[in-house]
Amino acid sequence: MQTAAAGIKLESVTKTLGKTRALDAVSLDFKGGLLHGIIGPNGAGKTTLLRILAGLLHPDSGAVRFSRGGAQIPFGDIRPEIAYFPQEPSLYPDLSCAEHLEFFRDLYQLPRAEFAQKSEALLHLARLEKFRNRRAGQLSGGMYKKLGLICVLLHAPEILLLDEPTIGVDPVSRRELWDLMHDFSAGRMTIIMSTSYMDEAERCARVQLLENGKLLAGGEPGALLEKLGAASFEKVFLREGK
Repeated sequence: MQTAAAGIKLESVTKTLGKTRALDAVSLDFKGGLLHGIIGPNGAGKTTLLRILAGLLHPDSGAVRFSRGGAQIPFGDIRPEIAYFPQEPSLYPDLSCAEHLEFFRDLYQLPRAEFAQKSEALLHLARLEKFRNRRAGQLSGGMYKKLGLICVLLHAPEILLLDEPTIGVDPVSRRELWDLMHDFSAGRMTIIMSTSYMDEAERCARVQLLENGKLLAGGEPGALLEKLGAASFEKVFLREGK
């Protein structure tokens, strides 16, 4: 991994899906090495934004620029360092936790010695050691999400994109997922995660508030609430809705 994590800038990005303007001239600045939250209700444009960052969708207009240490990076060069974990179920229900890790080992072409060390460490961090032989289809919602997360973390990506990773997860697993994200952030990895849970905004280093495809505001959570004169992000969205 590089010594300086990559950053991303969006410049007036617009995307229309069918008759819906999913993103409307959105400009954002994701600083490298921080945990960023894209906060907004369902239909805000969060998934579309993440898919554009992952290269799965292309903006109708505007630009997405990647950089490291102030120098711009072509998307083709940074693409292998981007990992995307979608909201939809993406694991194989008949494969065990260990078999999933082995599958991603082969996908990332990791040396066996490196894989053995990393997989054990990740299973320990996710508290899945005792469940290594359990099939993904038999895991609880929280365990399933943790397995998916450690699979994409196996090759230590520089940029990690997570679409609603805590939705439908029990409180204990939700806390453990946040612990994992903070462990892998810490200046070494740029993490961008979306959530519709307003209380999670304050766990991020920076947040961007989206609604109906438009950027409402962005910044450090505490300072942003003070600037907006609101006690919580839920009240910000309730006020905007009115």
